[in-house]
Amino acid sequence: MSSVTLNIVGEGQRSIAIDWVYNGGYAGRNQAEVQHHIDELAALGVPAPKTIPTLYPLSNHLVSQGTYIQAPHNRCSGEAEWAMVIGDTVDDIFVVAACDHTDRALEVHGVAWSKQSFPDMLGDVAWRYDKIEQAMDDFTLKAWVRHGDKEELIQDGTTARLLPPRYWIERLKQAGLLRPNSLVMSGTIGMKEGVDQFAEGWRVEMADDAGNVSRVQYRVETLPSAWE
Repeated sequence: MSSVTLNIVGEGQRSIAIDWVYNGGYAGRNQAEVQHHIDELAALGVPAPKTIPTLYPLSNHLVSQGTYIQAPHNRCSGEAEWAMVIGDTVDDIFVVAACDHTDRALEVHGVAWSKQSFPDMLGDVAWRYDKIEQAMDDFTLKAWVRHGDKEELIQDGTTARLLPPRYWIERLKQAGLLRPNSLVMSGTIGMKEGVDQFAEGWRVEMADDAGNVSRVQYRVETLPSAWE
């Protein structure tokens, strides 16, 4: 079991245990953008999904608010997302910036497997969902990659490009999976062409129009080669 500590806008700090983790995928509202993301992954050898949108259950230890991850190789990258954190009851819901770090080398053999290779990285600031549900479409969602001393914008959009938390709440309820102490990742928006995603560091920010910013920032440390 994991736990996360969130600074809730207007409320203060809150720690929430995480028993269940689900990563949404191919979850854009615009089907052309969804196809663009499928094409991005196809260029890396990743097969197209059979179901759109889709959902990948993860082991519950794969949640982190740390500042670095360790990787066996450099063919891995993040994805700017929001995460929905369900607290003590199914009506106790928060949204926070997140980054889904994925093993792209393993992804060509199975997306579900690749999601188990790295943790979902969560931000610090969160919003109570019932207070911002109507305004959330105006939240910005951006990601930057770092190569050495250079940081470059790789994703730039709004949460309106993704299916809203309400969609996942209803789908999980229908499937009997809407439970307290759950984490749901939103899926991502498209990346800018020509930007190298296999980076030494990632930063993701989600912001409202009042100046509140939820931020994820971490570096990627490549491990030494195995003694084979």
